[in-house]
Amino acid sequence: MSRRPDRLNEEDRVLWNLVARTAKPLKGKAVIEVPEVAATVTPEQAPAARSAAPASPAKPKTQHVARALDEPTLDKLSKGRLPIEGRVDLHGMTQEEAYSLLFSFLSRAHAGGIRYVLVITGKGSSSGGDGVLRRAVPAWLSTPLFRPLVSSHDHAARHHGGSGALYIRLRRTRTSP
Repeated sequence: MSRRPDRLNEEDRVLWNLVARTAKPLKGKAVIEVPEVAATVTPEQAPAARSAAPASPAKPKTQHVARALDEPTLDKLSKGRLPIEGRVDLHGMTQEEAYSLLFSFLSRAHAGGIRYVLVITGKGSSSGGDGVLRRAVPAWLSTPLFRPLVSSHDHAARHHGGSGALYIRLRRTRTSP
């Protein structure tokens, strides 16, 4: 018996997105609209997506650069006193797949008014190497495409995945006057 591949080809991904848009939310859950731009974003549009270099530890120079979560918030998330309202697992994906899924997920969550999410990147191979996504995702969160969505991020508590996962605080959605 052969094992089915875990990755979707482009045609299957498009079909899945069309089907997912027709799904109805569970009772008591809000409908989250998926912006059309999410399907067309590729890592080529953001140079940091292909870079495997870790994010610079330098202090952010602009107001919109994602930064570390403050200690009280990090403590509340790790102890379960602040709800994690969404999670996405990027295990086993290529950088291109992970980038597209992450942007789509964060866009939907932001549009739905969600504040805290968990992104699971994995810790990398057991042969001693750092995970590519583990290094790349924090760098992506500081790119211009993600800045309007992400307020801050930090490594998750051990029981949420530790250094192989990130807590992300999304920016508040703006309300029209």
